[in-house]
Amino acid sequence: MKRKPGNTPFENAAPLLRFYGRALSLKRLFRQGWLQRGVPVERCESVADHCFLTALLAWQAARSLRPDLNAGRVLELAMVHELGEIGAGDITPHDGVSADDKRQREEAAVVALCEGLPDGEGLLALWREYEYGASPEADFVRQVDKLEMALQSQAYEADTGLCLPEFAVSAAEAVHDEALLRLLRSVTNPHDD
Repeated sequence: MKRKPGNTPFENAAPLLRFYGRALSLKRLFRQGWLQRGVPVERCESVADHCFLTALLAWQAARSLRPDLNAGRVLELAMVHELGEIGAGDITPHDGVSADDKRQREEAAVVALCEGLPDGEGLLALWREYEYGASPEADFVRQVDKLEMALQSQAYEADTGLCLPEFAVSAAEAVHDEALLRLLRSVTNPHDD
């Protein structure tokens, strides 16, 4: 029997598989800020791409640069940091949505995503910890999220010839950890070190 396009085989499955099926949408959700700045869709990263590289970068940065942090917790926080976009979409500062409205939309999406999930409350608490920067690990991941965005902008500039300095500027305003700032500056201002 053929399925209708857009329907997943997971909506009527066990909660964990339903969660997986909904999370699959992050592979098809392109990062809107890049599209708005002219990155061709065939080169544009998905939210899932961004999540993976943010998690990998945050985990390794915690392990090598910040041994005072719990690297496992950093990895968990980075893995869930964009879950709200499953239901809310990738809202950018240029979309005219207030920060409070964006947070409410994303939180409602995460609440719905966690419904019926084994330890759904734990996953929701983890997302909230990240969203509100409620721990040193969450604050670190929030900074790495911006660092990864700036690094991606540098890759797009090299790959496409686009000029995307606003992403490095935004990251420089958000990153305050000295080790992360050094990484950021080494790529965005390579002659300053």
